[in-house]
Amino acid sequence: MANKRLQATLYSAPDPWLYRKKMKILEDIILEDSIEIKSKPEVVFNFITSLVDNESYCKWHPKDHISLQWIKGNPWEEDSVVVAKEYVHGVKHTFKFIVTSVKENQLIEYKPKSKFLRIFIPLNSFNFDSTPDGCVFTARGSYRIGRLGKLFAKKFIDKGIESMKLHLKEEGQNLKKIIETGNL
Repeated sequence: MANKRLQATLYSAPDPWLYRKKMKILEDIILEDSIEIKSKPEVVFNFITSLVDNESYCKWHPKDHISLQWIKGNPWEEDSVVVAKEYVHGVKHTFKFIVTSVKENQLIEYKPKSKFLRIFIPLNSFNFDSTPDGCVFTARGSYRIGRLGKLFAKKFIDKGIESMKLHLKEEGQNLKKIIETGNL
């Protein structure tokens, strides 16, 4: 009889393997910064799509942007590839992105060219939303952080997230200043 009770207990308990399959290994983090710009979405979109070389790219964020080179396709067209060098949290980084979607005056989406990096940075975007007074420009980055990384490198990861938030905010503020002062 005792054996039957034990069997019933074993079978009624949920299978731990099912829990492991449902547990996410990577945590999604969306960083986003929006700013209202007193100009039409077309003007803001045209500024972003005019970023085609080092000079134009560095003008947008002189403190952090280093260089921009389009290595495949025409700038800001779907499937075009760009290499951007910039400082993030004081460290020089080189990013290679592929443009995945362009909706004129509305949206640009891009992601890392490396399929491996897409695991951790699945998608970035610029949105251009019309308002009665102009445009809301939103820069968005989606990131995936490993649970073990957060556990063992929390301070480092938190510093990186804060640096990216600041970078997005500065880009938005710089864009607003350039567009609204006519300093194109």
